[in-house]
Amino acid sequence: MLIRPFEPRDAADWARIFHAAVHQVGARDYTPEQCAAWSPEPAPLDRVLERGQDGRRIWVAADARDVAQGFIELEADGHIDCFYLAPEVAGTGIGADLYACLEAEARALGLASLYVEASEAARRFFLRQGFAEAGRRDFERCGVMIHNYAMTKTF
Repeated sequence: MLIRPFEPRDAADWARIFHAAVHQVGARDYTPEQCAAWSPEPAPLDRVLERGQDGRRIWVAADARDVAQGFIELEADGHIDCFYLAPEVAGTGIGADLYACLEAEARALGLASLYVEASEAARRFFLRQGFAEAGRRDFERCGVMIHNYAMTKTF
């Protein structure tokens, strides 16, 4: 896999990956109702493109055909906003490669810490990367209760 910056041509893959990851990987830890509330349908491409132009850094893991198979986002304040892999590549080490790229950039930027609101699966991943759990967050989305975990890592 090649790790590279997000390009506008990746928008459809971003939407596909996010939706598939929620409904296939997320389904291991969340109910069908929670997954439907989390991602009722793939995101509109214009919303994805806006994300790519709002100042956040987005890295893509691209396969040999240069098709995105995963992505991770870093906001200027150290917030990891979205981090999703296509279900068929989850657990193969691609996520660790994406995260390593993000952490190296965060350190180069002089950030003192990172923080994330992690799903159950992402929580397990971030614990392995040295993040500390600050607590479970229960909230409502589209009328359905769901949860994630506030997590931080200080350099």
